[in-house]
Amino acid sequence: MPRTPADDQHPVRPGCEPWSAPGGPHGALVLHGFTGTPISMRPVGEALAEAGFAVELPRLPGHGTEVADMLPTTFEDWLAEAERALVALRERVPGGRVVVVGLSMGGALTAALAERHADLAGVVLINTPIAVPREMADLVQQMLDGGLEVMDSIGNDIADPDVDEGSYDQTPLRPLLSLIEIGAEIRSRLGEVRCPVLVVTSRQDHVVNPGDSDILAAELGGPVERLWLEKSYHVATLDYDRDLVRDAVVAFAQRATAS
Repeated sequence: MPRTPADDQHPVRPGCEPWSAPGGPHGALVLHGFTGTPISMRPVGEALAEAGFAVELPRLPGHGTEVADMLPTTFEDWLAEAERALVALRERVPGGRVVVVGLSMGGALTAALAERHADLAGVVLINTPIAVPREMADLVQQMLDGGLEVMDSIGNDIADPDVDEGSYDQTPLRPLLSLIEIGAEIRSRLGEVRCPVLVVTSRQDHVVNPGDSDILAAELGGPVERLWLEKSYHVATLDYDRDLVRDAVVAFAQRATAS
């Protein structure tokens, strides 16, 4: 059975709770990234709510508590939670259309959802990994074989020094390996995604290669819009370009659900 947030053994850190907002007739599912929390996507969720969308922003299993809770989780656990949130959102907007917005690993989840659900109105992929080199998987496996379970943090890659996404200060290796390994499978099905897609990319990203966005734009099966960010690092939703990201996501969601 997939893990759920209820399986976490430690209390949720303040501000890291899941968040939702009423609205309609259309809905928006918003997904945070690897080792991150709903904090990173809250401004986007709030902007969509202000625009009239019903919003679901789940806390993915193992996130927002203590890193120990994340150690036994995998991509399948996070995808199962995203699916549950999508079902809950659709129940709140019967007859309405749904968009999905994801940051980083949340973008990989978004792409996976779009491959499974052809009726999504549109998706937004923000600094999404889709082509992590095999060498990275081999390196992570070597660390695991050597007895390590965590490495230094890859979170909080933000140019603005006054902002913190609430990510863990360590990176759990087995969950990271599951994310890397699923990437090739998701990439192999990108052509099946026919809905409109907005690809948002930071030119300076110390977590995900910006070139992954070029692969997304080339291999997705539907119409693709692109937005390049000049001032932000990986967690662009909280960084210097956050207003630009928020406005672009809302405008895209409105167009996608109106068509």
